[in-house]
Amino acid sequence: MAEFLDVPVTIQVPATSANLGPGFDCLGLALDLHDLLTGEVTDGGLEVEVVGEGETSLPRDDRHLVVRAMKAAFQVLGVEAPGLRLRFENRIPQSRGLGSSSAAIVGGLALARALVVGGERFDDDSLLFLANQIEGHPDNVAPAVVGGFVVAGQEVADGQPAEVWAISAPIARSISAVAFVPPTGVSTEAARGLLPEQVPHAVAAANTGRAAMLVAALAGAPDQLLRGTEDFLHQSYRSSAMPESFALVNELRADGLAAFISGAGPTVLVLVADGADLSGRCPDGWTCHALAVDHAGVRVVAPAG
Repeated sequence: MAEFLDVPVTIQVPATSANLGPGFDCLGLALDLHDLLTGEVTDGGLEVEVVGEGETSLPRDDRHLVVRAMKAAFQVLGVEAPGLRLRFENRIPQSRGLGSSSAAIVGGLALARALVVGGERFDDDSLLFLANQIEGHPDNVAPAVVGGFVVAGQEVADGQPAEVWAISAPIARSISAVAFVPPTGVSTEAARGLLPEQVPHAVAAANTGRAAMLVAALAGAPDQLLRGTEDFLHQSYRSSAMPESFALVNELRADGLAAFISGAGPTVLVLVADGADLSGRCPDGWTCHALAVDHAGVRVVAPAG
């Protein structure tokens, strides 16, 4: 197995929040909550162990999204692993709008790359492009790859992604996030299915202004976070799928807090600039996570060097 490392490799990949209110399918933020993916090439077979989030529901065979991503990366690299031994320590809640599927995709691609001798030829740009092909839109996968606050998009030709771009945008070090995670999830497909095919021009224009304001607010105008996270484009259409989340968003925003639905929901994320303790605002049965911004993105944590 000269093509592969002969030691296990561990990858750390962050949670992400997409949209951030008005930045539908183009703005994303990496958060300091991580899944750990450990892999080793073996002489044959597939062993998958899952602990933590999803340990009772995720598949243990080649249907697992990490395994599918790894096979896609191996194909790009022109290699085929005879067997794999995998362990996933999941801390990112599943189906909650915190990028668990993007973490699986990006983590799987990065893990496969790290296991291949010379895998660095599959660079981050190529990894991002393939991750976007698997995921379908770049606002979660891009910050999972590069970390921080990211403006991302894609060019499409003949119905297929032709180019993916992701630009790291400045974010003040004082800004962090608080995530309120409900006990049950909502599928991204169901949430996206509630969106209309068209919106009025005035709505689109208002939303563009808010998204531009958010970029400025995150860069160094935190007093504008409330205005910058106001959305007119997509959140209200999804309210029937997550009424408790929308009620919480409305309550928090009424108190001047920059709250919005994280990704497709139902997690509620609040951007704060002063490290405020919001744990007392967490509804019964939900969990509260005070999260810094992850500035590293996906990375190898073992073996060191």
